[in-house]
Amino acid sequence: MGATLRVLMNMGTLHRLAPLWIAGIVALVVFWTPWLLLALVYGAVMQFFVEYAMHRFLLHREPPTDQSPFNELYRSHIGHHEFPNDPEFFTGDQHWYPVKFASKSLVVHFLILWPFVGWQMALLFPFVALTVGSVSAFTFYEYCHTLAHLNVPKGWFGERVTRSHLRHHFNDHEATFHVSFGMEWIDRLFGTKYEREAAKERFDRKTILSMGMDPDDLRLVTARKAFGIKDHPTRRKEA
Repeated sequence: MGATLRVLMNMGTLHRLAPLWIAGIVALVVFWTPWLLLALVYGAVMQFFVEYAMHRFLLHREPPTDQSPFNELYRSHIGHHEFPNDPEFFTGDQHWYPVKFASKSLVVHFLILWPFVGWQMALLFPFVALTVGSVSAFTFYEYCHTLAHLNVPKGWFGERVTRSHLRHHFNDHEATFHVSFGMEWIDRLFGTKYEREAAKERFDRKTILSMGMDPDDLRLVTARKAFGIKDHPTRRKEA
C-alpha cells in the first residue's frame, strides 16, 4: 500500500482536488442533514459512470488524424497503453480538467434543482455530492488503477483489481473499461464485459499495446519523439 500511496501523493490532479474535498467535508459537517447521505451516494455512483464513459468514449475514441490532437490523446492515454508500467503515463497532463468538469457539473445541477428545492439546497446538495462523493470515488479509482500497474505485494484485493484491469491492457482493449473495484456491473450493463472468446478473436499481438494501431504508425512515432521516447514498446520490452 505504501508504494501506491506515494504515487498518489504525487498526482497533480489529486493535489488540485484536495482543497475541494476539504471544503466539501466542512460543508457536510456545518450544514448537516440526512439528505446529504444521499448526496454522497449519488456523487460516488455518478463518478463511477463518468469513469467508465470517459475511458470508453473519450480516451478510446478514434485516434485523430492531425498530429497535435493525436499527441494530446497519446499523452492522456495511448502512451499509458504502450508503457503500462511507467508512472509517467498513469494519468494525463490535464491536471485541472477534473476541477473544471466538477465546476460545470455543479452549475448544471444547481440550475436543474433550484426550481424544486430552492437555491440553498440546490447548491449544497451537488456541492457535497461532487466535492466529497465524486472526489472520494475518483481517488478510489486512482488507487485501484495505480495498484493494478505497480509491481508490489497486493493481497486479495489488489490481485482482483490487477487481474481485471490488465485484461483490458493485454487481452482486449475493447472491453473492461471500468477500473474501480466492484464496478464490473457497469461493463455488464453496457455490453463491454470481458468475454474470453471475443478477446481471442480480437487479439493482435502486434497492436494490442497501441490500442489497435500499427506501432510504426507515423502518428505514434511522432508522438513518442515529442515526449522523448526513442523506442516503441515492443522493442523496449524485448530490450
